Amino acid sequence: MLILTRKKGQSIIINDDIEIIITAIDGDQVKIGINAPADVLVYRKEVIESIRDSNRAAIVSQANLDMLKKMMKK
Repeated sequence: MLILTRKKGQSIIINDDIEIIITAIDGDQVKIGINAPADVLVYRKEVIESIRDSNRAAIVSQANLDMLKKMMKK
């Protein structure tokens, strides 16, 4: 993991086309801006984790539904 120190108004560049800008610092909160190409998806980590959990639950539900359908055919 790379750890950088930045001040308000400073930024970092990732892969020549993604810029992370520190827009504000307020106590223990840091606000950042992200400039990235339209085809680059940017999500908060907790949102991605929630989506993954929902997808896993849906897979289990589908498997249970398939098993129930097989039981009903017998």
